Amino acid sequence: MKKLLVVCAFFYTFNSLVFSQTTDLARIEYLHIPFGNSNNSISRYRALVQAPIPLKVGSGKFLVIGLEYRYVDIRIEEDVPFDPSLVSSVQQMDGYIGYTYKLENDWRLGFKAGVQIQSNLEGDLVSDDFIYHGAVYAIKDMKNDSIEKPYRWILGLTYSTTPGRNFPLPLINYYKEFHPNWTYTLGVPKTNVRHYLNNSHKDALQAFVTLDNFFGNVQNNINIPGNPVLGENISMTNVIAGLGYEHFFTEHLLFYAYGAHSVHNEFRLRDNDRETAYIINDENTFYIRGGIKFKY
Repeated sequence: MKKLLVVCAFFYTFNSLVFSQTTDLARIEYLHIPFGNSNNSISRYRALVQAPIPLKVGSGKFLVIGLEYRYVDIRIEEDVPFDPSLVSSVQQMDGYIGYTYKLENDWRLGFKAGVQIQSNLEGDLVSDDFIYHGAVYAIKDMKNDSIEKPYRWILGLTYSTTPGRNFPLPLINYYKEFHPNWTYTLGVPKTNVRHYLNNSHKDALQAFVTLDNFFGNVQNNINIPGNPVLGENISMTNVIAGLGYEHFFTEHLLFYAYGAHSVHNEFRLRDNDRETAYIINDENTFYIRGGIKFKY
């Protein structure tokens, strides 16, 4: 019985960590964006593992170690004033470590630091391929509490050395179960409303608005004829709105699929001051994402 209580406490604590804004222990995901009114497209493959390590049983103190890999396949088939093979792919490798401990009044504090490689990797690694990041979170999780309408607050600041963004960004997330089989989340970068289709919570639909993006250093900088701005990196930023479906095979293992359309799209070459060297696509387009994840 004692072992069972320890295991339950362990996973309840992990459900509160939300490092990288996810409670996933593992995830495999595929994304495809066929850019509107063009033959260009992006496909992204993502794998994630995250492991909580208790420092002392019953102390509420944990280390969290995470690894993530993303491969972005970029297909530029329209005429552009540069060699598209220079940016045919971007790879991201992220390793991070977090620490979390309990405060009073059901609050928990967490810290995270890590390093990423984000690059087209045309050659050996260079200093511009590395991005360093950190974050601090305050979390109040009442999702598993006996109150009538469970809720969760996440407040935080994140910072990275991404070129042109030398300031911290806020993270705000509020989750609430406001009606039987209904929940909503308000925050940045995602806001949604979820409806469970059955009392067993095996299937759910959601409507959402979210932000998605990628960034990669271009090792061989690109000169655009007639533009003095050098193409030092490639980036995409999408604000999307859509619908999603989730199916839980077990309490913690689920399949998910999202279909959406962007309301803002920005896919471009830029320099390290975020000045535009060349806009590859900026028309709104469809967005498809799906995968399997194991979460707590």
